[in-house]
Amino acid sequence: MSFSQSQSGRIAVQMISHIRHALPAVLAVGSLVLIWEAYAHFSGVSPTTLPAPSRVLAQAYEYRQALLDNAIPTLRATLTGFALSLIAAFLLSIIVDFVPRLKRALFPVLIISQTLPLVAIAPLIVLWFGFGLLPKILLVALVTFFPMLVALSKGYEATEPELEQLLASMGAPRWKLFWLARLPSSLPFFFAGLRISITYAVVGAIFAEYAGAAKGLGIYMLNAKNNFRPDLVLAAVLVSAALTLCLFAAAVLAERLAMPWTRRTSTGGPIR
Repeated sequence: MSFSQSQSGRIAVQMISHIRHALPAVLAVGSLVLIWEAYAHFSGVSPTTLPAPSRVLAQAYEYRQALLDNAIPTLRATLTGFALSLIAAFLLSIIVDFVPRLKRALFPVLIISQTLPLVAIAPLIVLWFGFGLLPKILLVALVTFFPMLVALSKGYEATEPELEQLLASMGAPRWKLFWLARLPSSLPFFFAGLRISITYAVVGAIFAEYAGAAKGLGIYMLNAKNNFRPDLVLAAVLVSAALTLCLFAAAVLAERLAMPWTRRTSTGGPIR
Protein backbone atom coordinates (compact mmCIF):
# COMPACT_ATOMS: atom_id res chain seq x y z
CA MET A 1 0.00 0.00 0.00
CA SER A 2 1.37 3.41 -0.96
CA PHE A 3 1.78 6.25 1.49
CA SER A 4 -1.01 8.28 -0.17
CA GLN A 5 -3.42 5.34 0.11
CA SER A 6 -2.50 4.86 3.77
CA GLN A 7 -2.99 8.56 4.46
CA SER A 8 -6.36 8.55 2.66
CA GLY A 9 -7.47 5.53 4.68
CA ARG A 10 -6.47 7.24 7.93
CA ILE A 11 -8.39 10.40 6.98
CA ALA A 12 -11.46 8.31 6.09
CA VAL A 13 -11.31 6.55 9.46
CA GLN A 14 -11.06 9.90 11.25
CA MET A 15 -14.04 11.30 9.33
CA ILE A 16 -16.15 8.24 10.16
CA SER A 17 -15.16 8.60 13.81
CA HIS A 18 -16.14 12.29 13.84
CA ILE A 19 -19.49 11.51 12.20
CA ARG A 20 -20.16 8.72 14.70
CA HIS A 21 -19.42 11.04 17.61
CA ALA A 22 -21.59 13.87 16.20
CA LEU A 23 -24.51 11.67 15.18
CA PRO A 24 -26.23 11.43 18.63
CA ALA A 25 -26.22 15.23 19.04
CA VAL A 26 -27.52 15.74 15.49
CA LEU A 27 -30.31 13.21 16.05
CA ALA A 28 -31.26 14.79 19.39
CA VAL A 29 -31.44 18.31 17.95
CA GLY A 30 -33.27 17.07 14.84
CA SER A 31 -35.85 15.27 16.98
CA LEU A 32 -36.52 18.37 19.06
CA VAL A 33 -36.93 20.51 15.93
CA LEU A 34 -39.35 17.98 14.40
CA ILE A 35 -41.41 17.85 17.60
CA TRP A 36 -41.50 21.65 17.71
CA GLU A 37 -42.53 21.83 14.04
CA ALA A 38 -45.30 19.25 14.50
CA TYR A 39 -46.65 20.95 17.62
CA ALA A 40 -46.67 24.39 15.97
CA HIS A 41 -48.59 23.02 12.97
CA PHE A 42 -51.12 20.72 14.64
CA SER A 43 -51.78 22.30 18.04
CA GLY A 44 -53.43 25.41 16.67
CA VAL A 45 -51.07 27.72 18.57
CA SER A 46 -50.75 31.18 17.02
CA PRO A 47 -47.50 31.96 15.14
CA THR A 48 -47.29 35.16 17.20
CA THR A 49 -47.02 32.94 20.28
CA LEU A 50 -44.90 30.04 19.02
CA PRO A 51 -43.69 30.19 15.41
CA ALA A 52 -42.65 26.94 13.75
CA PRO A 53 -38.96 26.37 13.01
CA SER A 54 -39.73 26.54 9.29
CA ARG A 55 -41.22 30.03 9.78
CA VAL A 56 -38.22 31.13 11.85
CA LEU A 57 -35.84 29.99 9.09
CA ALA A 58 -37.96 31.65 6.40
CA GLN A 59 -38.00 34.95 8.30
CA ALA A 60 -34.28 34.69 9.00
CA TYR A 61 -33.67 34.38 5.27
CA GLU A 62 -36.07 37.22 4.42
CA TYR A 63 -34.47 39.56 6.97
CA ARG A 64 -30.94 38.24 6.45
CA GLN A 65 -29.49 41.67 5.67
CA ALA A 66 -30.91 43.22 8.85
CA LEU A 67 -29.67 40.27 10.89
CA LEU A 68 -26.22 40.56 9.32
CA ASP A 69 -26.09 44.31 9.93
CA ASN A 70 -26.87 43.72 13.61
CA ALA A 71 -24.67 40.65 14.01
CA ILE A 72 -21.52 42.54 12.97
CA PRO A 73 -21.58 45.01 15.92
CA THR A 74 -22.27 42.12 18.31
CA LEU A 75 -19.39 40.13 16.90
CA ARG A 76 -17.09 43.16 17.05
CA ALA A 77 -17.92 43.75 20.73
CA THR A 78 -17.56 40.03 21.46
CA LEU A 79 -14.14 39.64 19.87
CA THR A 80 -12.76 42.91 21.30
CA GLY A 81 -14.04 42.18 24.79
CA PHE A 82 -12.82 38.61 24.69
CA ALA A 83 -9.37 39.69 23.50
CA LEU A 84 -9.19 42.19 26.37
CA SER A 85 -10.30 39.48 28.80
CA LEU A 86 -7.74 37.00 27.48
CA ILE A 87 -4.84 39.45 27.79
CA ALA A 88 -5.91 40.57 31.28
CA ALA A 89 -6.39 36.99 32.51
CA PHE A 90 -3.00 35.90 31.19
CA LEU A 91 -1.11 38.86 32.66
CA LEU A 92 -2.85 38.66 36.03
CA SER A 93 -2.32 34.89 36.20
CA ILE A 94 1.43 35.44 35.80
CA ILE A 95 1.44 38.12 38.50
CA VAL A 96 -0.46 36.02 41.06
CA ASP A 97 1.71 33.01 40.24
CA PHE A 98 4.83 34.99 41.09
CA VAL A 99 3.17 36.67 44.10
CA PRO A 100 0.98 34.05 45.87
CA ARG A 101 -0.12 36.53 48.55
CA LEU A 102 -1.70 38.66 45.86
CA LYS A 103 -3.72 35.66 44.72
CA ARG A 104 -5.15 35.16 48.22
CA ALA A 105 -6.11 38.84 48.30
CA LEU A 106 -7.63 39.13 44.81
CA PHE A 107 -9.47 35.86 44.30
CA PRO A 108 -12.24 36.53 46.86
CA VAL A 109 -12.95 39.87 45.17
CA LEU A 110 -13.02 38.24 41.74
CA ILE A 111 -15.33 35.50 42.98
CA ILE A 112 -17.73 38.14 44.30
CA SER A 113 -17.66 39.84 40.88
CA GLN A 114 -18.95 36.62 39.32
CA THR A 115 -21.99 36.56 41.59
CA LEU A 116 -23.33 39.80 40.08
CA PRO A 117 -26.31 39.03 37.79
CA LEU A 118 -25.89 40.26 34.23
CA VAL A 119 -29.43 41.60 34.12
CA ALA A 120 -28.53 43.96 36.99
CA ILE A 121 -24.97 44.92 36.11
CA ALA A 122 -25.47 45.53 32.36
CA PRO A 123 -27.69 48.64 32.75
CA LEU A 124 -25.26 50.09 35.28
CA ILE A 125 -22.27 49.61 32.97
CA VAL A 126 -24.20 51.27 30.14
CA LEU A 127 -25.18 54.10 32.49
CA TRP A 128 -21.57 54.65 33.57
CA PHE A 129 -19.85 54.29 30.19
CA GLY A 130 -22.49 55.34 27.66
CA PHE A 131 -24.10 53.61 24.69
CA GLY A 132 -20.98 53.06 22.61
CA LEU A 133 -18.73 50.05 22.18
CA LEU A 134 -16.92 50.39 25.53
CA PRO A 135 -19.68 49.07 27.86
CA LYS A 136 -20.18 46.01 25.66
CA ILE A 137 -16.44 45.29 25.69
CA LEU A 138 -16.32 45.67 29.47
CA LEU A 139 -19.30 43.38 30.06
CA VAL A 140 -17.89 40.68 27.77
CA ALA A 141 -14.55 40.93 29.57
CA LEU A 142 -16.29 40.74 32.95
CA VAL A 143 -18.15 37.51 32.18
CA THR A 144 -15.25 35.76 30.42
CA PHE A 145 -12.27 36.85 32.51
CA PHE A 146 -12.64 34.69 35.63
CA PRO A 147 -12.87 31.17 34.08
CA MET A 148 -9.65 31.72 32.13
CA LEU A 149 -7.83 33.14 35.16
CA VAL A 150 -8.84 30.17 37.34
CA ALA A 151 -7.94 27.69 34.59
CA LEU A 152 -4.48 29.21 34.14
CA SER A 153 -3.82 29.30 37.90
CA LYS A 154 -4.82 25.65 38.27
CA GLY A 155 -2.66 24.78 35.30
CA TYR A 156 0.40 26.38 36.87
CA GLU A 157 -0.24 24.43 40.07
CA ALA A 158 -0.43 21.16 38.11
CA THR A 159 3.22 21.39 37.05
CA GLU A 160 5.18 18.26 37.98
CA PRO A 161 7.43 19.05 40.97
CA GLU A 162 10.15 16.78 39.58
CA LEU A 163 10.38 18.89 36.42
CA GLU A 164 10.70 22.10 38.42
CA GLN A 165 13.31 20.52 40.68
CA LEU A 166 15.29 19.35 37.66
CA LEU A 167 15.29 22.81 36.09
CA ALA A 168 16.15 24.42 39.44
CA SER A 169 19.07 22.04 39.91
CA MET A 170 20.38 23.18 36.52
CA GLY A 171 20.34 26.79 37.73
CA ALA A 172 17.23 27.95 35.91
CA PRO A 173 15.88 31.26 37.32
CA ARG A 174 12.25 31.64 38.41
CA TRP A 175 11.09 33.15 35.12
CA LYS A 176 12.66 30.28 33.19
CA LEU A 177 10.94 27.73 35.42
CA PHE A 178 7.69 29.44 34.58
CA TRP A 179 8.40 29.55 30.83
CA LEU A 180 9.69 25.99 30.46
CA ALA A 181 7.57 24.12 33.01
CA ARG A 182 4.61 25.96 34.47
CA LEU A 183 3.30 27.62 31.32
CA PRO A 184 3.34 24.45 29.13
CA SER A 185 1.63 22.44 31.88
CA SER A 186 -1.18 25.02 32.01
CA LEU A 187 -2.16 24.67 28.34
CA PRO A 188 -4.81 21.92 28.77
CA PHE A 189 -6.37 23.87 31.65
CA PHE A 190 -6.20 27.13 29.72
CA PHE A 191 -8.00 25.76 26.68
CA ALA A 192 -10.67 24.20 28.90
CA GLY A 193 -11.25 27.64 30.42
CA LEU A 194 -11.15 29.21 26.96
CA ARG A 195 -13.93 26.94 25.69
CA ILE A 196 -16.07 27.76 28.71
CA SER A 197 -15.47 31.51 28.45
CA ILE A 198 -16.11 31.76 24.72
CA THR A 199 -19.67 30.48 25.22
CA TYR A 200 -20.35 33.39 27.59
CA ALA A 201 -18.89 36.07 25.33
CA VAL A 202 -21.78 36.49 22.87
CA VAL A 203 -24.29 36.38 25.74
CA GLY A 204 -22.44 39.18 27.51
CA ALA A 205 -22.46 41.37 24.41
CA ILE A 206 -26.18 40.77 23.82
CA PHE A 207 -27.02 41.62 27.44
CA ALA A 208 -25.13 44.92 27.09
CA GLU A 209 -27.06 45.68 23.89
CA TYR A 210 -30.32 44.89 25.64
CA ALA A 211 -29.46 47.52 28.25
CA GLY A 212 -28.76 50.15 25.60
CA ALA A 213 -27.37 50.17 22.08
CA ALA A 214 -28.01 51.61 18.63
CA LYS A 215 -27.34 48.35 16.75
CA GLY A 216 -26.68 44.74 17.61
CA LEU A 217 -28.49 41.45 18.05
CA GLY A 218 -29.59 42.41 21.56
CA ILE A 219 -31.38 45.58 20.48
CA TYR A 220 -32.73 43.73 17.42
CA MET A 221 -34.30 41.09 19.70
CA LEU A 222 -35.74 43.82 21.94
CA ASN A 223 -37.32 45.65 19.01
CA ALA A 224 -38.71 42.42 17.56
CA LYS A 225 -40.20 41.52 20.95
CA ASN A 226 -41.82 44.95 21.26
CA ASN A 227 -43.31 44.49 17.78
CA PHE A 228 -44.71 41.05 18.72
CA ARG A 229 -42.46 39.22 16.28
CA PRO A 230 -41.25 36.11 18.12
CA ASP A 231 -40.14 34.64 14.80
CA LEU A 232 -37.60 37.45 14.39
CA VAL A 233 -36.56 37.11 18.03
CA LEU A 234 -35.85 33.42 17.46
CA ALA A 235 -34.11 34.23 14.17
CA ALA A 236 -31.74 36.53 16.07
CA VAL A 237 -31.28 33.84 18.72
CA LEU A 238 -30.37 31.42 15.92
CA VAL A 239 -27.75 33.86 14.62
CA SER A 240 -26.28 34.35 18.11
CA ALA A 241 -26.13 30.58 18.59
CA ALA A 242 -24.35 30.23 15.25
CA LEU A 243 -21.82 32.89 16.28
CA THR A 244 -21.20 31.09 19.58
CA LEU A 245 -20.69 27.75 17.83
CA CYS A 246 -18.24 29.31 15.37
CA LEU A 247 -16.24 30.88 18.20
CA PHE A 248 -16.26 27.59 20.11
CA ALA A 249 -15.02 25.77 16.99
CA ALA A 250 -12.26 28.38 16.63
CA ALA A 251 -11.22 27.71 20.24
CA VAL A 252 -11.10 23.96 19.58
CA LEU A 253 -9.06 24.54 16.41
CA ALA A 254 -6.63 26.78 18.32
CA GLU A 255 -6.22 24.04 20.93
CA ARG A 256 -5.44 21.43 18.28
CA LEU A 257 -2.92 23.71 16.61
CA ALA A 258 -1.24 24.56 19.92
CA MET A 259 -1.37 20.99 21.29
CA PRO A 260 -1.34 18.60 18.31
CA TRP A 261 -0.18 15.74 20.52
CA THR A 262 -3.59 15.64 22.26
CA ARG A 263 -5.40 14.45 19.14
CA ARG A 264 -6.34 10.80 19.06
CA THR A 265 -7.40 8.39 16.38
CA SER A 266 -10.59 6.43 16.66
CA THR A 267 -8.67 3.61 18.30
CA GLY A 268 -7.51 5.92 21.08
CA GLY A 269 -3.83 5.91 20.11
CA PRO A 270 -1.77 8.97 19.23
CA ILE A 271 -1.55 10.11 15.62
CA ARG A 272 1.85 9.29 14.20
